[in-house]
Amino acid sequence: MNARGRFITLEGGEGAGKSTQQRGLAAWLRAGGLEVVETREPGGSAGAEEIRKLLVTGEAARWDPMTEALLIFAARRDHLRQTIEPALARGAWVVCDRFVDSTMAYQGYAQGLGREAVETLYRLAVGDWMPDLTLVLDLPVEEGLKRAKHRNGGTAVAEDRYEQMDIAFHQRLRAGFHDIVAREPARCVLIDAAGDADAVAARVAAAVSERLGVPA
Repeated sequence: MNARGRFITLEGGEGAGKSTQQRGLAAWLRAGGLEVVETREPGGSAGAEEIRKLLVTGEAARWDPMTEALLIFAARRDHLRQTIEPALARGAWVVCDRFVDSTMAYQGYAQGLGREAVETLYRLAVGDWMPDLTLVLDLPVEEGLKRAKHRNGGTAVAEDRYEQMDIAFHQRLRAGFHDIVAREPARCVLIDAAGDADAVAARVAAAVSERLGVPA
Protein backbone atom coordinates (compact mmCIF):
# COMPACT_ATOMS: atom_id res chain seq x y z
CA MET A 1 0.00 0.00 0.00
CA ASN A 2 1.39 3.40 -0.95
CA ALA A 3 2.24 5.93 1.72
CA ARG A 4 -0.22 8.80 1.89
CA GLY A 5 0.69 11.69 -0.39
CA ARG A 6 1.29 15.31 0.57
CA PHE A 7 -1.08 18.24 0.09
CA ILE A 8 0.41 21.62 -0.90
CA THR A 9 -1.74 24.72 -1.37
CA LEU A 10 -0.89 27.98 -3.11
CA GLU A 11 -2.58 31.12 -1.83
CA GLY A 12 -2.55 34.86 -2.43
CA GLY A 13 -4.49 37.82 -3.74
CA GLU A 14 -5.58 38.56 -7.27
CA GLY A 15 -2.75 38.40 -9.82
CA ALA A 16 -0.19 36.89 -7.44
CA GLY A 17 0.78 34.20 -9.96
CA LYS A 18 -0.62 31.12 -8.24
CA SER A 19 -1.56 29.27 -11.43
CA THR A 20 1.86 29.83 -12.99
CA GLN A 21 3.66 28.68 -9.85
CA GLN A 22 1.35 25.70 -9.48
CA ARG A 23 2.32 24.44 -12.94
CA GLY A 24 6.01 24.98 -12.27
CA LEU A 25 5.91 23.31 -8.86
CA ALA A 26 4.02 20.31 -10.19
CA ALA A 27 6.52 19.88 -13.03
CA TRP A 28 9.44 20.10 -10.58
CA LEU A 29 7.91 17.47 -8.28
CA ARG A 30 7.18 15.16 -11.22
CA ALA A 31 10.79 15.47 -12.34
CA GLY A 32 11.68 14.02 -8.95
CA GLY A 33 9.59 10.93 -9.64
CA LEU A 34 6.39 11.85 -7.80
CA GLU A 35 2.84 11.48 -9.05
CA VAL A 36 1.28 14.95 -8.85
CA VAL A 37 -2.35 16.00 -9.18
CA GLU A 38 -2.96 19.67 -10.03
CA THR A 39 -6.29 21.07 -8.95
CA ARG A 40 -7.97 24.32 -7.91
CA GLU A 41 -10.61 25.96 -5.77
CA PRO A 42 -13.32 26.79 -6.15
CA GLY A 43 -13.55 23.82 -8.48
CA GLY A 44 -11.47 20.70 -8.94
CA SER A 45 -14.39 18.28 -9.38
CA ALA A 46 -17.37 18.27 -11.71
CA GLY A 47 -19.81 19.50 -9.07
CA ALA A 48 -17.41 22.08 -7.65
CA GLU A 49 -16.69 23.50 -11.11
CA GLU A 50 -20.41 24.20 -11.52
CA ILE A 51 -20.40 26.11 -8.23
CA ARG A 52 -17.26 27.99 -9.32
CA LYS A 53 -19.21 29.66 -12.12
CA LEU A 54 -21.53 31.21 -9.53
CA LEU A 55 -18.65 32.57 -7.48
CA VAL A 56 -16.14 34.06 -9.92
CA THR A 57 -18.41 35.68 -12.50
CA GLY A 58 -21.18 38.25 -12.33
CA GLU A 59 -21.67 41.35 -10.20
CA ALA A 60 -19.39 41.89 -7.24
CA ALA A 61 -22.29 42.17 -4.78
CA ARG A 62 -24.32 39.17 -6.01
CA TRP A 63 -23.81 37.22 -2.73
CA ASP A 64 -23.55 38.25 0.89
CA PRO A 65 -20.48 36.87 2.71
CA MET A 66 -22.24 33.97 4.43
CA THR A 67 -24.01 32.80 1.27
CA GLU A 68 -20.70 32.97 -0.56
CA ALA A 69 -18.92 30.98 2.14
CA LEU A 70 -21.61 28.30 2.10
CA LEU A 71 -21.24 27.92 -1.67
CA ILE A 72 -17.47 27.66 -1.32
CA PHE A 73 -17.68 24.99 1.35
CA ALA A 74 -20.19 22.99 -0.67
CA ALA A 75 -17.72 23.04 -3.56
CA ARG A 76 -14.83 22.21 -1.22
CA ARG A 77 -16.49 19.15 0.26
CA ASP A 78 -17.21 17.73 -3.19
CA HIS A 79 -13.65 18.54 -4.29
CA LEU A 80 -12.21 16.74 -1.29
CA ARG A 81 -14.37 13.65 -1.73
CA GLN A 82 -13.99 13.36 -5.48
CA THR A 83 -10.42 14.53 -6.15
CA ILE A 84 -8.13 15.32 -3.23
CA GLU A 85 -8.72 12.44 -0.83
CA PRO A 86 -8.54 9.69 -3.48
CA ALA A 87 -5.28 11.13 -4.82
CA LEU A 88 -3.65 11.38 -1.40
CA ALA A 89 -4.83 7.88 -0.46
CA ARG A 90 -3.01 6.33 -3.44
CA GLY A 91 0.19 8.21 -2.59
CA ALA A 92 -0.01 11.12 -5.04
CA TRP A 93 1.00 14.64 -4.11
CA VAL A 94 -1.72 17.24 -4.63
CA VAL A 95 -0.89 20.84 -5.55
CA CYS A 96 -3.96 23.05 -5.22
CA ASP A 97 -4.52 26.63 -6.41
CA ARG A 98 -6.38 28.00 -3.34
CA PHE A 99 -7.92 26.20 -0.38
CA VAL A 100 -9.33 27.18 3.01
CA ASP A 101 -6.96 30.12 3.59
CA SER A 102 -8.55 31.90 0.65
CA THR A 103 -11.95 31.52 2.31
CA MET A 104 -10.54 32.90 5.54
CA ALA A 105 -8.84 35.82 3.78
CA TYR A 106 -11.60 36.69 1.29
CA GLN A 107 -14.76 36.04 3.28
CA GLY A 108 -13.42 36.00 6.83
CA TYR A 109 -11.16 39.06 6.70
CA ALA A 110 -11.89 41.11 3.57
CA GLN A 111 -15.68 40.66 3.61
CA GLY A 112 -15.99 40.76 7.39
CA LEU A 113 -17.51 37.33 8.06
CA GLY A 114 -14.94 36.71 10.78
CA ARG A 115 -12.58 33.90 11.68
CA GLU A 116 -15.02 32.01 13.91
CA ALA A 117 -17.65 31.56 11.19
CA VAL A 118 -15.11 30.27 8.66
CA GLU A 119 -13.53 27.93 11.22
CA THR A 120 -16.96 26.54 12.17
CA LEU A 121 -17.88 25.87 8.54
CA TYR A 122 -14.50 24.21 7.99
CA ARG A 123 -14.98 21.85 10.93
CA LEU A 124 -18.44 20.88 9.66
CA ALA A 125 -17.44 20.37 6.01
CA VAL A 126 -13.86 19.10 6.36
CA GLY A 127 -12.94 18.38 9.98
CA ASP A 128 -9.60 19.17 11.62
CA TRP A 129 -7.40 18.11 8.69
CA MET A 130 -5.23 20.80 7.05
CA PRO A 131 -2.73 21.04 4.17
CA ASP A 132 0.82 19.83 4.78
CA LEU A 133 2.23 23.09 3.43
CA THR A 134 0.70 26.40 2.34
CA LEU A 135 2.65 28.87 0.21
CA VAL A 136 1.21 32.39 0.29
CA LEU A 137 2.35 34.40 -2.72
CA ASP A 138 2.61 38.03 -1.64
CA LEU A 139 2.44 41.03 -3.96
CA PRO A 140 1.50 44.71 -3.50
CA VAL A 141 -2.21 45.16 -4.21
CA GLU A 142 -1.79 47.56 -7.14
CA GLU A 143 0.69 45.27 -8.92
CA GLY A 144 -1.50 42.22 -8.42
CA LEU A 145 -4.59 43.92 -9.82
CA LYS A 146 -2.60 45.16 -12.79
CA ARG A 147 -1.46 41.60 -13.54
CA ALA A 148 -4.97 40.23 -13.07
CA LYS A 149 -6.49 42.75 -15.46
CA HIS A 150 -3.96 41.79 -18.12
CA ARG A 151 -4.67 38.09 -17.52
CA ASN A 152 -8.42 38.49 -18.01
CA GLY A 153 -8.24 40.73 -21.05
CA GLY A 154 -10.09 39.37 -24.05
CA THR A 155 -11.65 36.33 -22.38
CA ALA A 156 -15.22 35.45 -23.34
CA VAL A 157 -16.43 35.26 -19.73
CA ALA A 158 -13.96 36.97 -17.44
CA GLU A 159 -13.55 35.44 -13.99
CA ASP A 160 -13.13 38.90 -12.56
CA ARG A 161 -15.82 39.23 -9.91
CA TYR A 162 -13.35 39.73 -7.07
CA GLU A 163 -11.22 42.09 -9.09
CA GLN A 164 -14.24 44.40 -9.35
CA MET A 165 -14.17 44.96 -5.59
CA ASP A 166 -12.69 48.20 -4.29
CA ILE A 167 -9.06 48.74 -3.34
CA ALA A 168 -9.87 48.65 0.38
CA PHE A 169 -11.17 45.09 -0.04
CA HIS A 170 -7.90 44.00 -1.63
CA GLN A 171 -5.86 45.72 1.08
CA ARG A 172 -7.84 43.88 3.77
CA LEU A 173 -7.30 40.70 1.78
CA ARG A 174 -3.53 41.08 1.73
CA ALA A 175 -3.45 41.93 5.42
CA GLY A 176 -5.59 38.86 6.09
CA PHE A 177 -3.13 36.56 4.35
CA HIS A 178 -0.27 38.09 6.34
CA ASP A 179 -2.17 37.42 9.56
CA ILE A 180 -2.84 33.81 8.57
CA VAL A 181 0.89 33.23 7.99
CA ALA A 182 1.73 34.87 11.33
CA ARG A 183 -0.78 32.64 13.15
CA GLU A 184 0.40 29.37 11.54
CA PRO A 185 4.13 29.63 10.76
CA ALA A 186 4.61 25.86 10.95
CA ARG A 187 2.26 25.32 8.01
CA CYS A 188 2.46 28.58 6.06
CA VAL A 189 5.32 30.30 4.23
CA LEU A 190 5.10 33.84 2.82
CA ILE A 191 6.67 33.93 -0.66
CA ASP A 192 7.72 37.19 -2.31
CA ALA A 193 5.86 37.06 -5.64
CA ALA A 194 7.55 40.13 -7.14
CA GLY A 195 9.92 39.72 -10.06
CA ASP A 196 9.91 37.22 -12.90
CA ALA A 197 8.25 33.82 -12.68
CA ASP A 198 11.55 31.90 -12.55
CA ALA A 199 12.76 33.84 -9.54
CA VAL A 200 9.48 33.20 -7.72
CA ALA A 201 9.63 29.51 -8.70
CA ALA A 202 13.06 29.24 -7.09
CA ARG A 203 11.64 30.65 -3.83
CA VAL A 204 8.74 28.19 -4.00
CA ALA A 205 11.05 25.22 -4.61
CA ALA A 206 13.32 26.27 -1.75
CA ALA A 207 10.37 26.42 0.66
CA VAL A 208 9.04 23.00 -0.42
CA SER A 209 12.52 21.51 -0.16
CA GLU A 210 13.05 22.91 3.33
CA ARG A 211 9.61 22.09 4.74
CA LEU A 212 8.82 18.74 3.10
CA GLY A 213 12.28 17.34 2.45
CA VAL A 214 12.08 17.30 -1.34
CA PRO A 215 15.64 17.33 -2.81
CA ALA A 216 16.40 20.74 -4.34
